[in-house]
Amino acid sequence: MTQTLLSFGHGYSAQALGRLLLPRDWRVIGTTRSEDRTAAFENAGIEAHIWPGADMRPALDAATHLLISTAPDAVGDPVLAELRDEIAKRAGQFAWVGYLSTTGVYGDHQGGWVDENTPLTPATKRGIARMKAEAAWSAIDGLPLHIFRLAGIYGPGRGPFAKVRNGTARRIIKQGQVFSRTHVADIARVLDASIQQPNAGAIYNVCDNDPAPPEDVIAYAAELLGMPIPEAEDFATADMTPMARSFYAESKKVSNDRIKSELGVDLLYPDYRSGLNALFAAETSGE
Repeated sequence: MTQTLLSFGHGYSAQALGRLLLPRDWRVIGTTRSEDRTAAFENAGIEAHIWPGADMRPALDAATHLLISTAPDAVGDPVLAELRDEIAKRAGQFAWVGYLSTTGVYGDHQGGWVDENTPLTPATKRGIARMKAEAAWSAIDGLPLHIFRLAGIYGPGRGPFAKVRNGTARRIIKQGQVFSRTHVADIARVLDASIQQPNAGAIYNVCDNDPAPPEDVIAYAAELLGMPIPEAEDFATADMTPMARSFYAESKKVSNDRIKSELGVDLLYPDYRSGLNALFAAETSGE
């Protein structure tokens, strides 16, 4: 039987998983809101569906695995809003269902550690929406759901180098502020490991080993480029948009012990230095 992944909101992280599955003769069906992306999907071997809009019932019938990357909107999770009943009646058909959430569901811990058992106390609208979406997916009886709480994502095309080069990178200093982050290749490897050893109901934090102040990441990127390190700016007085400032509302260190102990994942990029080194090497070699 062909293994088929139906990926709702087939974006950056989901595409990285697809690149692992397609060489193993998986069928990958991905949704996008943009007709402009369908050609790129098809060229990569992915069956593209414009959704919302397409009738997803045939794809759901074919799916052995589901991945949900779509972000909640004002009325909740968009996949459940339209397709909850269709998914619920097929719950026993799926070998694995993955929901990509965020470590923002933990809220602010003033630089302290959190793990998958930490109570959820999100402080932002984004975090609250994700917490509600997690609960809504978890409420479907018989669904082999796995929740992945992703830290800040970076990787090819999503690193700090462009901002450092064009002079828009900023080193905002807020005392005690730390973020966890993860390379997209490691997200894909965690998802793949979970697919190979499903454990319905499991929750996994997906991040590297080294929660770090954001200004350190910018400084390291500048050093790799041989460019001046941007001047430090105090958070209290820095001119920032409300959206930018909201990212500093939470500070925590996220434990990734479970992806190692339960899934046996050995991170390709265990800290931001190794990740940025690899991105820089790929950029300079033209890969």
